[in-house]
Amino acid sequence: MMNNAVVIDGLHVRRGRHDVFDGLALTIPRGEVTGLLGPSGCGKTTLMRAIVGVQRIRSGKVEVLGLPAGSTALRRRVSYGTQGAAVYSDLTVRQNLRYFAAVLGVGHADTDRVMEQVGLTPYAGQQVSALSGGQANRVSLGAALLGAPELVVLDEPTVGLDPVLRSELWDLFRRIAEAGTTMIVSSHVMDEALRCDRLLLMREGRIVSDTTPAELLADTGKTDPEQAFLVLIARDAEETGAHPHSRREQREAAAS
Repeated sequence: MMNNAVVIDGLHVRRGRHDVFDGLALTIPRGEVTGLLGPSGCGKTTLMRAIVGVQRIRSGKVEVLGLPAGSTALRRRVSYGTQGAAVYSDLTVRQNLRYFAAVLGVGHADTDRVMEQVGLTPYAGQQVSALSGGQANRVSLGAALLGAPELVVLDEPTVGLDPVLRSELWDLFRRIAEAGTTMIVSSHVMDEALRCDRLLLMREGRIVSDTTPAELLADTGKTDPEQAFLVLIARDAEETGAHPHSRREQREAAAS
């Protein structure tokens, strides 16, 4: 149990008349980069919100670092980066980080540590509005790393970035994990699966596969993670009797 950063059992989340999760169960180990991958609308954000304790749930257990998700004792131990750059564009990099450090109750020295860690020291005096998209995302990541949390949860941090910037951010995630922080990173870009230690592949509120990059490719006989995911979808459809494409996926295909 202590080797797991997250333990979820029987999670039930409902929105309106729709069950997002109906008895979801999973574990996420400490000290690794766990990728939460799947198409938009599959439940990734809802799951991450449940892990950080801001999602209302109907039933089930969500335990984080040995405590119930959302516990007061977890506030400095767990950090959550939402989609997009969640920083103030009219402030400088240093001003942003010092503001969030003050909210957390950590000193200015921590802002300097974080700027160095995410490679933003040369841009400390620049307004966020003058930065590139990738640099602005680094400021958000820096804010999430203030106070040295044990678990960092990032919701699609590379969305909208070009391949070079995405690669740079994933290299940074790797360095952070190697320093001892558990990382949970969501994405709908399947080639990012190969950057993770563990993979939770999601579809329509279910974990289609809990695996590793090497096991994913070996199990499906594919060299491309997107093709491997399609094989898993077809396999899942055979086992559950569901159509391999959901109504939502069919609508998106028809509109494209």
